[in-house]
Amino acid sequence: MKILAIQFRYLGDAVLLTPALRAIKEQFPKCALHALVPQEVAPLLEHSPDLQQVWPFPRVRGQANLPRAWPLLRRLRQERFERSVDFVGNDRGALVSLLCGARERLAPFRPGGFLARRFCYTQTVRTVPELHQVRNNFGVLSAWGIKAPPCPQIRIWADPALAAKAQELLPKRAILCHIATSQPKKEWPVSHWADFLNLAQAEGHDAVFCAGTAAREQALLEALRQRVPRARILPPVPELATFLAVLQRARLFISGDTGPLHFAAGLGAPTISLFGPSSASQWAPLGTEHRFLQGGKCSCNGQTAVCLSPNPCISLITPQAVWRAVSEALREVVIDKPR
Repeated sequence: MKILAIQFRYLGDAVLLTPALRAIKEQFPKCALHALVPQEVAPLLEHSPDLQQVWPFPRVRGQANLPRAWPLLRRLRQERFERSVDFVGNDRGALVSLLCGARERLAPFRPGGFLARRFCYTQTVRTVPELHQVRNNFGVLSAWGIKAPPCPQIRIWADPALAAKAQELLPKRAILCHIATSQPKKEWPVSHWADFLNLAQAEGHDAVFCAGTAAREQALLEALRQRVPRARILPPVPELATFLAVLQRARLFISGDTGPLHFAAGLGAPTISLFGPSSASQWAPLGTEHRFLQGGKCSCNGQTAVCLSPNPCISLITPQAVWRAVSEALREVVIDKPR
């Protein structure tokens, strides 16, 4: 049997999909499991032992480009999948599910969308949005008799060929702090990061700071450097595959609610996550090696990328609270085990 798993969402969501992919293989051990994900997401899954093939889909957010995607869709139709499961159920996923030609096409029920969207699937399942996203994925798979384990573990693999390059960028395993996200309202203030670094160094520990390659994110690193000139900054790493190899060297990873948080957790690094406007109960990594701190109640508009409150909820997480969480992790978690 050939099964196609479809996921058109953010980078971190693809990592959160990995327990569901593993469960499909356990339920159907002889199946050939393929994954169709956005082109930029493919490096996260291409070394997974659960997948026979990862298909990178060319896309631009908010734009449909069927002529550009059609050669890939035609190749997918030639695979003759018996089943497909779209874990998002949005308009793009619905059309692709139909065009890929699987006989059974499963997805979560989503209200709205274009009029014929529900006819693109042969079965939809109602899920509970308030649940953790990992468990919501299993809610979709319940239609196939697949149940979630007590504590689903996300897992991804870095390219071993990039280990030497990663060691050049991060020579020693370190506490790695990712200070940016795609939405500024999810970012812990730079002043808090500076105070946290001072606390860590006072206790004899150091940290390395990183961010995405976008100008705004790199500006946050420069602002931190201005506050703490001795701060260690990771050079920009534009290739996702190389960044994953660097993350695998993290002794401990700290960040807000962003894709790299899930990358690090999937690679086996203990994490401490800082949540403000988003919910830790829905998005924080699962497992005892992962800790989270939730800020105050969010009062700004959930649809805006920038916090409109004079007291951003994530800023209520104090540097002292984060350092306490780090100290507990350094004492209690086996953080030097090989990965």
